[in-house]
Formats: sequence, C-alpha cells, structure tokens
Amino acid sequence: GSCFWVAVLDGNVVGIVAARGNEEDNTVELLRMSVDSNYRGKGIAKALGRKVLEFAMLNNYSSVVLGTTAVKMAAHKLYESLGFKHVGVVEHYALPGMTRSLLERMFFQLRYHRYRLQLREE
Repeated sequence: GSCFWVAVLDGNVVGIVAARGNEEDNTVELLRMSVDSNYRGKGIAKALGRKVLEFAMLNNYSSVVLGTTAVKMAAHKLYESLGFKHVGVVEHYALPGMTRSLLERMFFQLRYHRYRLQLREE
C-alpha cells in the first residue's frame, strides 16, 4: 500500500515522492514530493505526481489526497495542473514536534492546504 519513487537525471537524484495507501477510506496520500532546486521547472515534479496517480489507479484507489504547507504558488499550481482540487485550509497549523509556545505562535504561522483528486466514485 505504500511506494517511494526517486527521479534520476544524468546519474543524479533530482527528486523524490512517496505515496501511502489508506484501506479504510480507499485513498492514497501523496507525501514528501521534493525536487532539487537546480532542476525545478523541468517537469520532474509533474512526472513524480503522475507516478503517484498511476499507482493509485492501478491499485483501484478511489482518490488521492495531499496536504502542504508550501507557500510558493508554483506548488499549488502544480497540484491543480495534475487535477487536484483545493478542499480546505487549516490556519495556524502546528508541525509535528512544535510546542505551540508563544515564540512559535509569533513566528510560525503556517497554513496547511488540503487537496483531493477523485479518481472514481465509491
């Protein structure tokens, strides 16, 4: 129910993505997509995202979900170009390990965006 892919270009690892299946709600969560900053804008992230979608379809999952704290609009445009729909925002999101201390609340105002791509109806 889980996979991890590595993008290699000219012998160099230039990107990664992971996917974790959830049998309870028949979804796949796209996790940890990252592309080396020197290789961005070359379609690598889109290819990695498509690999996750292919995995979900081949394994008969009904949808793919993801969450991101990305502030760059390019990341959000990428998800939408793959067919994902923005389904919500969690304000003042706390990353794992955060204590929500006064300093953290002052300096780390994270917004957690949720996306979903429905592949088929259940």
